[in-house]
Amino acid sequence: MLVVLPPTRGAERGLASLRVAGLPLVRRLVLAAAAAGYARVFVDDDVTAAAEALDGTAAAGLKDASLAPSPARRRVVLVPVNVLAQRRWLRERLETPLQAETLHVDASRAAVVETERPDKVLAAVRGAGAGEALDRLRATFGEAPLPPDPDGLLALSSPADAARAERWLLRSLIKQNEGFMSRNFERRISLAITRRLTRTRVTPNVMTLVSVAIGLAAAPCFLSGAPAWQLTGALLFLSHSILDGCDGELARLKFLESRWGAILDFWGDNIVHVAVFSAIAVGWALRTGSPWPLALGGLAVAAALGTAALMFKRFVEDRAPVGTWAARLIGALSHRDFIYVVVLLSAFGRAHWFLVATAVGTPVFLALALVFLRTDGRVP
Repeated sequence: MLVVLPPTRGAERGLASLRVAGLPLVRRLVLAAAAAGYARVFVDDDVTAAAEALDGTAAAGLKDASLAPSPARRRVVLVPVNVLAQRRWLRERLETPLQAETLHVDASRAAVVETERPDKVLAAVRGAGAGEALDRLRATFGEAPLPPDPDGLLALSSPADAARAERWLLRSLIKQNEGFMSRNFERRISLAITRRLTRTRVTPNVMTLVSVAIGLAAAPCFLSGAPAWQLTGALLFLSHSILDGCDGELARLKFLESRWGAILDFWGDNIVHVAVFSAIAVGWALRTGSPWPLALGGLAVAAALGTAALMFKRFVEDRAPVGTWAARLIGALSHRDFIYVVVLLSAFGRAHWFLVATAVGTPVFLALALVFLRTDGRVP
């Protein structure tokens, strides 16, 4: 369970209602706990926040909290409301082995204890500030330090820290296994857009539809062999790729992830790829008066859809672990940096060269994915 305590000493009162990336701090902490798998979340009644800050959440007031007797130990995590906690950090506090009946404390005054007496913990911290709550618990439990985790916790002391907190949250959205250009160029732009979107009512699904619309608008440009038209299409395709990152970023920042959203994002992206590959093939066939570019396009589209179906089934739908060597290799081979090759070739009116490479490379990628996933036990 998670207990949200009043701010630490030195932090301004009222930080619970401070909006960071579109959400009040207290709501962000409660939603992060729910996403991390916490069954119960209690908020101290001295945590001052607007009533609507907790609307629609499962948080309960600490004053009236009660626990049914249980012979099993329970883990209680305590976090001051002025401390931002990543869901990863919260999940690790549930899963990491700990010495029982010991209070493990972080420098930010976040703490965790695994005990057979969780009711005593709740009684001790009720109505106390973060510092006082820990002092009370020290009278009952031994103490040990929690390993520092600057990427997991961030303490705020005043509203002036909101901008720093947003930058900290946005950095956590960057995936280290992304392609070089995606990580260092596209992601910077998408995060800047997402930061502004958090202050609006725009939803992740709306951003997905906008991204797909821009991607589909790129496809007709490839019917022409003129470099100007092809480059226009390639830049629209690149814009689609950049905006395609915003929906997931927005969903993770505001805890709006959903299975429907993941499906819409995944297949919307692949529909754009199919439209672009098909347009390149049709345009090339019209210019040459030959049907064989259509055959190449059909091969590229079929392999792309086959790969998409496999990736969706194994990495989206069943959400199986993806930390294996095969999954990492497949991820490395599926980076989006290929879009910059499309831009370069299109500048010279040679987008069809990319179609040839795709018609050869995508079936090979599909075959490798099937082999690696079978070796890894992911394909029956």
